[in-house]
Amino acid sequence: MATNIADTENPCWYILHTYSGYESMVKDSLERLIENNNLQNMIFDVKIPMEQTIEEKNGKRKVVERKLLPCYVFIKMIYSNQLWYWVTNTRGVTGFVGPQGRPIPMKKDEIRKMRLEEVDPDAIFAVGDKVGVDSGPLEGFEGTITELNDLAKKAKVNIQMFGRNTDVEVEYIQIRKLD
Repeated sequence: MATNIADTENPCWYILHTYSGYESMVKDSLERLIENNNLQNMIFDVKIPMEQTIEEKNGKRKVVERKLLPCYVFIKMIYSNQLWYWVTNTRGVTGFVGPQGRPIPMKKDEIRKMRLEEVDPDAIFAVGDKVGVDSGPLEGFEGTITELNDLAKKAKVNIQMFGRNTDVEVEYIQIRKLD
């Protein structure tokens, strides 16, 4: 589905570049644009990927949300020249990420890695499946699923590490099925 040109029939995720610190303002402006122009059937979602980190200040620890990719906003839309015009003329947007500012749809594995959409675990994994770890401290390792926890969206994977088999717990979003 994802090619090097914009898809004009199916909704795809695209990446917008923004001025530093303008990500939230751009998201709010795009949500107002969707509401004011009844674009709910053309623009489906606008996200700023966030991660939680623990910060220590004056001896106190607290959980802080940080932008995963500062200066970028992700938008799921059905591409059209009119939408390109409206989105690129939104205050704070410098343009789409792509050649000459023309958007390129994100690939499925990129969408999964950025956690833009929820993964349906039932359709993807089963005990005994061979999987590869795509992110986190175990990135690059391969193993076999020994246990699934659909509520927590985690899997126990048996990985060979330092010459021995070790069961590790990883999130569904961190692994992909191997053929």
